[in-house]
Amino acid sequence: MPPHPSGVAVDTHAHVFRQDLALADTRRHTPDYDATLTEYLTLLDAHGMSHGVLVQPSFLGTDNSHLVQALRAAPDRLRGVAVVDTAISDAQLQTLADAGVVGIRLNLIGLPTPPLHAPDWQALLARVAARGWHVEVHAQAQRLPEILPALLAAGCRVVVDHFGRPDPALGVTDPGFAYLLQQADSGQVWVKLSAPYRNWPAGKEDDAGRQAAALLVRAYTAQRLMWGSDWPHTEHRHVASYTAATQWLDAWIDDPTERRCVLADTPLHLFQFQIQGDKP
Repeated sequence: MPPHPSGVAVDTHAHVFRQDLALADTRRHTPDYDATLTEYLTLLDAHGMSHGVLVQPSFLGTDNSHLVQALRAAPDRLRGVAVVDTAISDAQLQTLADAGVVGIRLNLIGLPTPPLHAPDWQALLARVAARGWHVEVHAQAQRLPEILPALLAAGCRVVVDHFGRPDPALGVTDPGFAYLLQQADSGQVWVKLSAPYRNWPAGKEDDAGRQAAALLVRAYTAQRLMWGSDWPHTEHRHVASYTAATQWLDAWIDDPTERRCVLADTPLHLFQFQIQGDKP
């Protein structure tokens, strides 16, 4: 495969928000700072990132209006992942699609698994799959066996956040992480190499992340792995930065062909970016 134009690289996981926005009643985190689109685009420029993916923060619930506003401000450069409920209309889904949304997120940290086999969820998943969108899953690795089967059965492409969130005490020996490795055979699952501080103690990001990344590359190949900064590193700003996130990737993936897949080829396709010179 010929290389993409020089300088093309995608950060597949970041959030933008303001602390004065209406927050979801049920939330794990209440920000006391702003993470603005201007700041984020400046960081992309400073670190040689041509494109970014904005993920709806859990504390904003299903009000995706701020996400949509940000996507519309830089439509050639950004794509989005929204949070929706099963009652969302086709017209509302189309509005999100027109803004650049290409997936929905299930952030289940601290929440029960929804009844994904129920008719209303199956109907939503069918609509998501029909649009060519993906379902992004954020949950502890041990819970993946109760979440992924319903998504895969509905024909959805699935993106698993943050190395699959293995138990910090177990690392790559977590049975849930082993289950994630096995899902590579489905051909429908992708994994984000991101936010190691959500899985391992400070100082272990290089070694533990490298070990997990090596197993993921062996199972999935780099063609179904992606990198994300997780900016602004909510709840972990004291141990993380955008620069550190790029340096961790350097430690995890050093083969240039694999890095090209992780940073460009794979996310450009999955998140439906249009690159000048690509065939439509």
